[in-house]
Amino acid sequence: MPYFSAADLPELEKVYRLNLINAITGFKPANLLGTADAQGRTNLAIISSVVHLGSSPALLGLVMRPPTVERHSYDNIRATGCYTLNHVHEGIARAAHLTSANFPREVSEFDACGLTPQYADDFAAPYVQESHLRIGLRLVQEVPLEINGTVLLIGSVEHLYLPDTGVLRPDGSLDLAAAGTVALSGLDTYYQASPVARYGYARPNQPLPELPLTIF
Repeated sequence: MPYFSAADLPELEKVYRLNLINAITGFKPANLLGTADAQGRTNLAIISSVVHLGSSPALLGLVMRPPTVERHSYDNIRATGCYTLNHVHEGIARAAHLTSANFPREVSEFDACGLTPQYADDFAAPYVQESHLRIGLRLVQEVPLEINGTVLLIGSVEHLYLPDTGVLRPDGSLDLAAAGTVALSGLDTYYQASPVARYGYARPNQPLPELPLTIF
């Protein structure tokens, strides 16, 4: 069994360590982060660091890399306070991954990667038209993480667009496999989502109820 201690990790070759540590968390959400600057120039970036922070109010967290160099998405969010998260599906995975290239500020990843910006409800940030599940967020708090220089951005959910049919269950949960949403492992490997089981609320000393996976 391969084993790495805390002392081993700093000694690993940089790219090897990068790949390893990015993969050990398991499958992560694959989202396209859509922003625009104060002049309306659009930016799009693939990210995998989105996390649920609460439902009332509806809050999502996003970890950004240290702003020690030019970070277009981060700069745009701070300038406008608005950003979008757009689920990646198999049909746009290749284009989504291409947004990770280091394009200059004056080049929009929408144009360079063949995706379509879409504005709605007078929101200042662009959505990805090709995405099946789109979220509009407003920045409410920025938390610097001193241990490594990253920044946690906390956003409130202001807009949520879902597919017309087949995804939203009667209880409010989502069938993400039906939406085609893909998962990301490490930095470069995309996976199709396939449900294994769905269980009801767990209570001590009671049978665990199994719930239907599909929407009737």
